[in-house]
Amino acid sequence: MHARIRPAPAGRTASGRRNCAVPGTPFPLVPIGEIRDGKLVMSVRLVSTCALVAALASCVQAPREAPRGVLLEPAALGLSQQTAPVADVAWWTAFDDPQLDRLIDAALARNPSLDAALARVRDASAQVLGAGAARRPGVTLDADETWQRFSENYYIPPPFAGGRYWVGSAGANLSWLLDFWGRQAAVIREARASEAAAQIDVRAARLAVTASLADAYLELDRAWALTDIAARTLDQREQLLRLTRERVTAGLDASTSLNLAEARLADARSGVERAANARDLAVHRLAALTGRGADFYAEVQRPDLDLDAPLPVPDALPIDLLAHRPDVLAARARVEAADADRIAARAAFYPEVSLRAFAGLQAIGLDDLLDSGSAIYGIGPTLHLPLFDSRRLRAAYRRSTAGLDAAVAQYNAIVLNAVHETADQLSLVDSLARQASQARQRLAAAQSAWDLANQRYRAGLVTQLVVLDADSEVLAARQDVVALDTGRAMARIHLLLTLGGSFHDGT
Repeated sequence: MHARIRPAPAGRTASGRRNCAVPGTPFPLVPIGEIRDGKLVMSVRLVSTCALVAALASCVQAPREAPRGVLLEPAALGLSQQTAPVADVAWWTAFDDPQLDRLIDAALARNPSLDAALARVRDASAQVLGAGAARRPGVTLDADETWQRFSENYYIPPPFAGGRYWVGSAGANLSWLLDFWGRQAAVIREARASEAAAQIDVRAARLAVTASLADAYLELDRAWALTDIAARTLDQREQLLRLTRERVTAGLDASTSLNLAEARLADARSGVERAANARDLAVHRLAALTGRGADFYAEVQRPDLDLDAPLPVPDALPIDLLAHRPDVLAARARVEAADADRIAARAAFYPEVSLRAFAGLQAIGLDDLLDSGSAIYGIGPTLHLPLFDSRRLRAAYRRSTAGLDAAVAQYNAIVLNAVHETADQLSLVDSLARQASQARQRLAAAQSAWDLANQRYRAGLVTQLVVLDADSEVLAARQDVVALDTGRAMARIHLLLTLGGSFHDGT
């Protein structure tokens, strides 16, 4: 309600027309029509005003600049005809390690990056709610009571002029934006697309958390295995130093052999420290991923993994790769949001039409506020047309068009990266499988050489140095096998996650 007081009884103007001045304003209000036979007949002036606004609107030309970006399609990416295998939601249970299961559950419950993604979803949902509210009628209730003195030289007529009175008003106001040009619909579409992208980001964050924790856990398993090898290497180097010292004392070896044995022992001790440090770092990383602190370190035990656990991975780029990648689908949703933003920016060039209505009570003096004669009400449209604001609107439209092009470019970059990552992981899985096979052949050959050297040593045909050198080769081969077995497991996990894990559109 804009009026504040109730005037003296309205009279007639000199032309005989009823005075339609709104109380509290010096300007007459154009009537929207008259009630005839129970029907509202629109005022000629209102119809003329609407026609004039429509004519002016036709003069405001919305831009026709089209976006330049073109989305990459799967057919242009060289994907195979096979589909991606279906992965279990809890794919990590295939490794058959209860401790890993507990750690991943804890990480998904307390990880800060996942919490941040969930907060973005709540924010996006609130934006959807706010965008939808703009399309619904809004009703407010207002009431006030003010004591004031009225001017003797204003439009307030006697006997109120110069007097002091309480002025009161109470009423309801309704406003309803009529979305003729689809601007609010586009804003709602943008908000919903942004919300969908945020929800998909949560799934992407879950994949990232599980991948990071599985990586850290495999690193811990490798560190434990290398710790065993380092301890055995240290024991072997101590035996080698003791034997070399005896041979030098007996004059069977030069002192340089003793120096070399001491250097090997020092390197073995460093290897033990490196393995222990790698184990500690893996535990620290697990604690951070699960949202825990130093009190968590002692709780982590040695992993008991089945590194050869089968994971559902393909042997070629699947044709439905893009439908399983949450980052690709989130980028596509952001393209939809950017397109809706461009449509809303274009609709801003057209008139904005709203319906306004009010009903309530106004009176001078508290005694008359609830009197039936204090009732006021009104209804009518409001129109907003940006006649001289085209520069700002065109700038906003061009920015939204550029934003759409940027979103398309980002989508295309993510698509190409998805193909690149998946192809790399496929190649890495194949390469590590071949390397692991060769490493096992080397280990088998080194083990055979050690067995033979040990038999010859027992027969007195070779010195213990030969046995220890053969053992060194076995230990080096074991290190390679451990590293490659862990690397193969990591590569299969990464391949599974570059395919989107258990995610697919609609989950």
